[in-house]
Amino acid sequence: MMLILRYALATFLLLLLWWAGSAAMGPDLLPDPWATAAAFITALGDPDFIRHGVISLWRLVAGVGVAALAAFPLGLWLGHSRRADWLGAPVVFITFPLPKIVLLPVFFMLVGLGDASRLLLIGLTTGYQILVIVRDAALSLNPVYEQAYRSMGGKGWGLLRHVWRPAALPALMTSLKVAAGTAVAVLFLAESFATDSGLGWLIMDAWGMGDALRMFTGILGMSVLGLFLYGSVGVLERIFCRWQEA
Repeated sequence: MMLILRYALATFLLLLLWWAGSAAMGPDLLPDPWATAAAFITALGDPDFIRHGVISLWRLVAGVGVAALAAFPLGLWLGHSRRADWLGAPVVFITFPLPKIVLLPVFFMLVGLGDASRLLLIGLTTGYQILVIVRDAALSLNPVYEQAYRSMGGKGWGLLRHVWRPAALPALMTSLKVAAGTAVAVLFLAESFATDSGLGWLIMDAWGMGDALRMFTGILGMSVLGLFLYGSVGVLERIFCRWQEA
């Protein structure tokens, strides 16, 4: 009950600030939350808006999914192999600060203007976040757990299955939560160029036409996608990391 109250108060505060900003700037620049919510509900009955939303959701989930599938095992490998980490860690930390969004034109040239370039950009950007967090979690694993497993006769791939992977799952979930917000931001930028689909394109198209209400409807839609992704990670965390609540 207290959790619901906290989120309700936070939502009320955000809506109040939004309304105050709308009152100060005017609806032509910043539509009020009630008008935006009404427009969003109406848009949910528009097949074209739904099409843009589904395309954006596909790009978002696929990009983050590919990142997790690649970065999680790589983070475990670097965190538990001194030889791999000896060279891998410097490569990661030298390239990590590079703003991946600047590579979008390069991806357009290499793999074309389709979804592949956008998925690659989202996957690369969020993959680095997952990789760094999972690697740090692997490095900080208490060696007592490995020793206990080996003392019971465990070895080989069983160590990965029964010790390394379960111990790193909470870090994976944390990294996915961090990546959720990043992925939405990268998605918007990726959909702003060389495409005519997705909520990012819709937002920029509305901005170009000076339609503030349609623009904020798209922004609200993209925010809902981010909230959905973040909430889905929370559900997965409850399923795969139940032992944390014990």
